[in-house]
Amino acid sequence: MRLALAQADAARQAGEVPVGAVIVRRGAEGLELIASGHNRPITTHDPTAHAEIVALREAARRLGNYRLPECELFVTLEPCAMCAMALMHARFKRVVFGATDPKTGAAGSVLNLFAEPRLNHHTAAAGGVLAEPCGEILRAFFAERRAARRAPTGGLDG
Repeated sequence: MRLALAQADAARQAGEVPVGAVIVRRGAEGLELIASGHNRPITTHDPTAHAEIVALREAARRLGNYRLPECELFVTLEPCAMCAMALMHARFKRVVFGATDPKTGAAGSVLNLFAEPRLNHHTAAAGGVLAEPCGEILRAFFAERRAARRAPTGGLDG
């Protein structure tokens, strides 16, 4: 999760919502880092460029397959419905997230797509890993944005 937090910081530095993700696979040598990503919708003008999707695309390219059943994703924020479904379509073994997302979380906060019995694949999901630092980077980012909107512009009327 600390690697995902470093990715979230890279997103913050780029002016993106600070969410980061890493994909790992367990092998004989232990955990192998397969891919990483951070939010990029603003800089790429791509509404699907969430951290999970960016990492998922890199992992699929690197491993030469869209199915990644031995892989696990660590992400700083609970996945949204789009990301949850993409991870399930890729047959991920497990998703671990830090902070919950009470507005769009699809791993238990708003709905739990990972446990939906009508779907043909089920991915294990666990939340709350390093929840405090994962939540704090988001809170600080949005507090900064709100403060910037309230700040006087310095023009003739301000």
